[in-house]
Amino acid sequence: MTEPLIEPQARRLNVFLVDDHAMFRAGVRAELGAHVDVVGEASTVSEAISRIAAVQPDVVLLDVHMPDGGGRAVLESVRRSHPQVRFLALSVSDAAEDVIGLIRAGARGYVTKTISPDELAAAVRRVADGDAVFSPRLAGFVLDAFASRPDVPVADPELDQLTNREREVLRLLARGYAYKEIAKELFISIKTVETHVSNVLRKLQMSNRYELSRWAADRRLV
Repeated sequence: MTEPLIEPQARRLNVFLVDDHAMFRAGVRAELGAHVDVVGEASTVSEAISRIAAVQPDVVLLDVHMPDGGGRAVLESVRRSHPQVRFLALSVSDAAEDVIGLIRAGARGYVTKTISPDELAAAVRRVADGDAVFSPRLAGFVLDAFASRPDVPVADPELDQLTNREREVLRLLARGYAYKEIAKELFISIKTVETHVSNVLRKLQMSNRYELSRWAADRRLV
C-alpha cells in the first residue's frame, strides 16, 4: 500500500521590524508571531542598520518615513553589505513617489498598513521567495514608472556574457549560499561551483564574492 505523500513544512522565516512607533511594532509582532520569528526591531535608521547587520534576517518590514532619514536610508546601507536581505515596505503612505523611490532603491514590495495580518504574513513569505508584492492600487505606480523610464537598458552586456549556469551560481552566491550549499542546490560538485565562480569573476573583472554580491543586487538578480 502506497503511503500518502507528506509535504515538507515550510521553514519559519526570520523577520525584522523597522518603524518609529513602538505600539505599531508591538501590534505587528503580535499579529505575525504565529507565522514567523520576529528576531529584532528598531525605531531609528542607525539602530536598524546595526541590528539588521547583526541578525541578518530573511525579510525586513520597513517603514518609509522616520525622523532620522527614513526607510530608504536603511535599505541602501544594508544592501551594500548584506544584499541577501530582502525588504518589504510597510507604510501608511500610498504616495507614488514613496512607492517608486523604495522600489528603485531595491525593496521587493510595498504594502500599506491597512493590510490584514494573514495578507501580511503571505506577503512576507512571497518576498522571501523572491516575488514582488504590492497592495493592489500601488502596482500601477510601479508599472507606469518603469514603463516610462527611457534609461532602462534592454540588454546588459556584462550579464549577457554569463552562461545560464553561471547566472544560477551567481544568484545563489549573492543570496549568501556557501559553495557546498550551491553544489547541493544545483546538483553539481563543489569543484564545478568553484570553476563557475572563477569564470564569473574573470568575465566581470572582479576579485571576490562580495563584489559579485553587490553587482548581482544592483541588477536585482538576488
